[in-house]
This record gives sequence, structure tokens and C-alpha cells, in this order.
Amino acid sequence: MRLLSSASNRVVLTLVTLAIGSLLLGDFASVQANRIVPGSGFGLFAALGSAWAVALLAALVTLAALALHPSPAGYRGMLLLISLLLLQWPASLAWFIHTQIPADQAQARAGLATGCWSLLFFALLLLIEVRQRLAPAAGWWRLGPLGLLLVTGLLIYSGYLEPLALLREYSSRSAQFWQALRGHLGLVGGALGFSLLFGVALALLIRRQPQLQRSVFGVLNFFQTIPSLALFGLLIAPLSYLAAHSPLLQQLGIRGIGWAPALLALVAYSLLPIVRNTSVALQAVAAEVIESARGMGMSPWQVFSQVRLPLALPVILEGMRITSIQAIGLTAVAALIGAEGFGSFIFQGLGQGAMDLVLLGALPTIVLALLADALFSALARYFQPGVG
Repeated sequence: MRLLSSASNRVVLTLVTLAIGSLLLGDFASVQANRIVPGSGFGLFAALGSAWAVALLAALVTLAALALHPSPAGYRGMLLLISLLLLQWPASLAWFIHTQIPADQAQARAGLATGCWSLLFFALLLLIEVRQRLAPAAGWWRLGPLGLLLVTGLLIYSGYLEPLALLREYSSRSAQFWQALRGHLGLVGGALGFSLLFGVALALLIRRQPQLQRSVFGVLNFFQTIPSLALFGLLIAPLSYLAAHSPLLQQLGIRGIGWAPALLALVAYSLLPIVRNTSVALQAVAAEVIESARGMGMSPWQVFSQVRLPLALPVILEGMRITSIQAIGLTAVAALIGAEGFGSFIFQGLGQGAMDLVLLGALPTIVLALLADALFSALARYFQPGVG
């Protein structure tokens, strides 16, 4: 295993300091008698007990000590400690629930406070930092995240985490949750499909008619300058008018609110990354490669489909990555105009002052964005020339 840097790792030191500060200065978790009454916060020592809290802080201090004079063995030790931090995270929640919520209080619920969320957040950042300092062959860094998912899943399945407020919100809205997931994915998929179709067509048009480039990018940049809420609002009136005078649109379910204005706005926002990346990628293919393909007797279609497009595909996929992440976030905002998606939970929670309901919508949105980023990044690497 090769060490990439032998100097003191200031990133690890900073993250450890922030993690310790958040644990000591903020509440770790809270308990509510029911959904309505405010919760009571518990600091780290009150939530987990002295032994667990001291062990947790000792692990963080050891991480900082190893970061002062990093070595190959030291980074392996850091990776082990970070994995243990991730594994104990759901276990600490189960322990808090076991010690602080009596079995006879069926309506009581436990909430995750600043310290708990911060510990998970900084542990994941630490994992990313330490992984970058180790040779690519060190694939066992995945054991920490996989163990986190496995332990969390087992504790949820066994019922130890059932009193968590987030899980209580899900259990009371499970059918709505899966409907929101389908609606969210449907809007994002539709926006990505239409923007890819129109974006590639516009990029090919620009390639054939270079004088149109300034006008096309000017219009697409203009859409980007309009705030999302304003664009959603601007589409309500014309779509309402068209739907009121067109039985066909009414049959298709197109109205001034709902999925139609959301999809149109998402496509408008998504076109710029697709058109820009596709146009740049197609034009960046070396002229010598194209001439060689023509010299081999390839037709114009063969040159495009077998040479130019495969070489441009990684950059096009990067545009799709940006588009998908942007669309996933904006779809949540589209709940304000009646579109289905996780945004409905977010805005309901904000209106009710129920932060766990907000998290029920926000966390899946974040997970979808991370999955889209990982998927398209992996595809772009796979289709790199000489890799796939």
C-alpha cells in the first residue's frame, strides 16, 4: 500500500476537531413523548453514558494523533478507526433508545440531533480523505460503509430502531413514500430523456450550422438565469389556458399545476449541460482520427457512430451526470406546484414544524443525487478510450 503524502494531514485534523466540537457542544439525540410535544435533548455523555462517550472521543483523538505523523501503517489504522466509527453509529442509536425510552411509552420517539448527524457526516468525509491517501488497490475501505448499511438494516429489521422519529414518519406514510419515489423518478427520467433527445439534436445542429451557436447558447443561458420558482410560476398561466381550451390536453392530464409545468421547467434547465457537453465533445475529436476513419472507407454515418460518438461519449455522460443531479434537486422544489416527489414531504414538514418529516423527503433526495453521480461517473470511466 503506497502512501501519497507524508506530511501532517491537516484535513483529517480539521475534520476530527469539528467532529469533537459538535459532539461536545451540541445535543447527540433527543426524546419526544409523542409527535406533537417538543423533544428533550441529550448531550453525548447523557445519551450514551460515560464509557461509550469516552471510547468515542478516544477514537477521534487517536485519529488526530495518527494524522500528525502519517505513515502507511498509520493510514491503515485511521481506516480501521473510521470503519469502527461508522459501525458504532447505528449501534449508539439503538443503545440510546434502549436506555432512554421506556418500553411502556409506545408513542415516544427518538430524534437525531446535531452531534449524531455531525458524527456521521464527518466520519464519511474522513473516509473519503483517508481513501485518497491510500493506493487504489486498498479496496477494503468499502467495509466501513457496507458495515454501516448492514448493521443499520439489521437493527431496523430487529425493531431496535423502531422508535426513531424518522422511521415512525416513514411507517405512517409508507404508501405515500413509494408513490413519491415513483413520481420523483418519473419526472427526473422524463426530463433526462427529453433533454438528451433535444440536446443532442441541438448540438448536431450547432455542429452543422456554427453561426447558430451564439443564439442557441444565449437562449439556454437565459433559462438558467430564471429562478426555479419563478419559472414554475410563469408556466402555470399558459398551461392553464391551453388545458382549458384543449380536450386532448385535459385527457393527457396536462394542467397549470402538477407534472406538466414541472417537466417543462426541468427540461429547460437540463438542456444547457447536455448541449454544451455534447457540442464540445463532438468538436474535440481530433481531425486526424476522423481523416483516418474516412481513409479506411467509412461512410459519414459510420464515422459518426463508430468513431466520433464513442470518443465523445464520456464527456456527454458528464453532461448527463450534471443534468440528472440538477433535475433531482429541482424536482423536490416542484412540489410547490403540485408535482409528485419527495418535495411534498419537505414542504409538509416545514409547514408543520416536523423536521423528521422534512428529513423523510430530504434524505432520499440526497441519496438519489449521490446514486446518479456514482452511476454516470462510473459509466464515463467505463467508456473512456482504452478502459471499457
